[in-house]
Amino acid sequence: MKTAKLTFDRPFFFVLLTLLAIGLIMVASAGVVYGQVRFGDNYYFLKQQLLGLGVGLTLLYIFQKINYRVWQRFVVPIFILALVLLILVFIPGFGTTVYGAARWVELGPISFQPSEVMKFAIILYLAAWLSNKGRVKASDFYEGLVPFLALMAVVGFLIIKQPDTGTLGLIFLISLAIFFASGASIVHILALVLSGLVALFVLIRMAPYRMQRFLVFMNPEHDPMGFGYQMTQALLAIGSGGLFGVGLGQSRQKFNYLPEPVTDSIFAVLGEEVGLIGATVVVFLFLFLAWRGLRIASQTSDEFGRLLAVGITSWITFQAFINISAITGLIPLTGIPLPFISYGGTSLAVLLAAVGILLNISKHSTLKG
Repeated sequence: MKTAKLTFDRPFFFVLLTLLAIGLIMVASAGVVYGQVRFGDNYYFLKQQLLGLGVGLTLLYIFQKINYRVWQRFVVPIFILALVLLILVFIPGFGTTVYGAARWVELGPISFQPSEVMKFAIILYLAAWLSNKGRVKASDFYEGLVPFLALMAVVGFLIIKQPDTGTLGLIFLISLAIFFASGASIVHILALVLSGLVALFVLIRMAPYRMQRFLVFMNPEHDPMGFGYQMTQALLAIGSGGLFGVGLGQSRQKFNYLPEPVTDSIFAVLGEEVGLIGATVVVFLFLFLAWRGLRIASQTSDEFGRLLAVGITSWITFQAFINISAITGLIPLTGIPLPFISYGGTSLAVLLAAVGILLNISKHSTLKG
């Protein structure tokens, strides 16, 4: 009798490929002028993105072949490695400062952001730790909440020193989702949310540039040629796109008006070129991934796999909607890229590796019918 061949969630995979294709098109369009100005090559960003995509798809292929339970044995060394990489950004000779932020590590010819590795590592670590704890201990104050806060404090300190408030907030939300799914007390979750808001308020007050971003969020016309410039140009781009857009490749804001057109502002270029209808389609594609990811989690009987699926799905979903909300003025600007669409080799490769694990979990969840 032949053993049934395990297959991954194909609808999830096809929508993922669709988003990746949209990403390549938008990076090619949004990066033409920016690439010429910065590097003398219209397609510099597209070429680099293709390289990151190639690495990412290779990792996805490998990781979807590996039984996800294997990762449970390596969560501690992976997490320690991620912590070491976060520390390296502050060490001369390894860390690289860009726009006043120490977020990059250079190891020979390789340059990457350790915070992207930490997103991956903390999902693995929390899924393994909380699945071993069980629902009763996860809901306990001393067994669940206190260790969780200690973990957040260590990771948070290293990320806020870079500084990178947006990534810190994203990691906190992902971790909170896993903690909630593990059976944590609702009271503890509410206390964490309240503590997070208080911490955010303190961080805003501590740094003038964060306060300026908050003021711009409250009033988009505040300092339109300074801290409010990116938001003003982003809203102009989205508004000028109308219902159907000005056409692919026809964006005007990418001509040195809109800052960071290939990274955190790429949704504004997308909205300008394909309009409200095209932007809405992209939003629904991310919502579809969220639904399929949570469906995979719900069909996984193994607790480690379930929490891992929740974490990876939360990563994609929260990061997408933080980016979209920020660039449309619903929340302050964060600098968080749009998954699978924004330019960024590290982000793309690590996220696709995580998706490979999620697809492997979906293979085993199909055994339940």
